[in-house]
Amino acid sequence: MEDKARNRLRGFARSMRKDPTDAEYALWQMLRAKRLQGMKFRRQEPLGPYVCDFVCHGSKLIVEADGWLHEGSIRDAVRDRYFKERGYRTIRFRNEDILENEDEVAQRTIEAGKR
Repeated sequence: MEDKARNRLRGFARSMRKDPTDAEYALWQMLRAKRLQGMKFRRQEPLGPYVCDFVCHGSKLIVEADGWLHEGSIRDAVRDRYFKERGYRTIRFRNEDILENEDEVAQRTIEAGKR
């Protein structure tokens, strides 16, 4: 990846960290500071040509908070395949589930991190 593209992606990730959605904020409060079984997550992390909402490099786990625009997204499928080819597993949660079912989201994330 060219330096210009990499710098642009980093700038985009930085701006996303400054203005999270309600669901992203709630999910970050759950994932930050190794709160889930010691897994260390980074938020809005560039990985290749994409920015992950949350990534735990130690568990090779990507967690995405998805709004209604993501339902059935071909772009997300291509992106998930890119990560899978690099050994990462992606789990996706609907924003509503993050905000309404925090315990379930936490449990599913812990389980995915163990695989």
